[in-house]
Amino acid sequence: MSALTLIVLAAGRARRYGGLKQLAPIGVHGEGVIDLLADDAIAAGFERIVLVVNPETGPEIRAHVEATWPTEIDVAFAVQEVPGGTVPATLTARPLVDDDAPFAVCNADDLYGRDALALLAEHLRTKSTSCLIGFRLDRALVGDLPVSRGVCNVVNGHLTDITERRYVHDSPDGFLSDDGFSPVFLEPETIVSMNLWGFQPTLWPLLAHFMDRHDDQDAEALLPVFVGSILHHYPLRFDVLETVSRCVGVTHPSDLPLVQMDVRLQVELGERPEFAFDF
Repeated sequence: MSALTLIVLAAGRARRYGGLKQLAPIGVHGEGVIDLLADDAIAAGFERIVLVVNPETGPEIRAHVEATWPTEIDVAFAVQEVPGGTVPATLTARPLVDDDAPFAVCNADDLYGRDALALLAEHLRTKSTSCLIGFRLDRALVGDLPVSRGVCNVVNGHLTDITERRYVHDSPDGFLSDDGFSPVFLEPETIVSMNLWGFQPTLWPLLAHFMDRHDDQDAEALLPVFVGSILHHYPLRFDVLETVSRCVGVTHPSDLPLVQMDVRLQVELGERPEFAFDF
């Protein structure tokens, strides 16, 4: 039986953060982002974790994982030799994912919540469609510095389009996007993508084809752009699984204490155990 696999994209250089966001100590006992993310994934039912890393920071991430993760966790590493975005990063993990098996993809610097990951795992085990976990905008921002968010157009539970909105931040007047596009103000319940995807194996050749056609060497090939392109060219359905989970991450250095407080609150509310890998 194929192992349900989560591909964790940990090859980013984190220029805005100025360090290894993947290992940022957000846990009550200093656990890194990928530690709590992996713990949540295993609790949700994922059986294998593939960490996509880059040649420069990959050895440090691997050393951390080998020193701190329980040996019974099925974890593998894929090295993305050349930066190029989340599409080539995902393709780097292809040899480590079971053939003809659905798989999930996520960022290594976001904490999605156990409920969101459990929703995703259940869908991949029981459904034959690809999917996206949709977060409410007001549950997917940390601090007040601007970030990018993929705004989803959802019809009858299906994704029909996804638009990257930039410089999104909370303001005294509401949630604002200063990217020159409309609407300027976004509703709190706007469904956004945080790059938590569930893909059927039929998408592997489409991912490869997308890269073959990606001729702009200066622009990264991103998963939301890939999904947006295939929605308009192939008779594929993407289900949007809406969650009330809060997604927190460390885009900016000032986000770290806020995320630490958020994780501590989750522990106090019983939403996660005090220690990672407490199983």
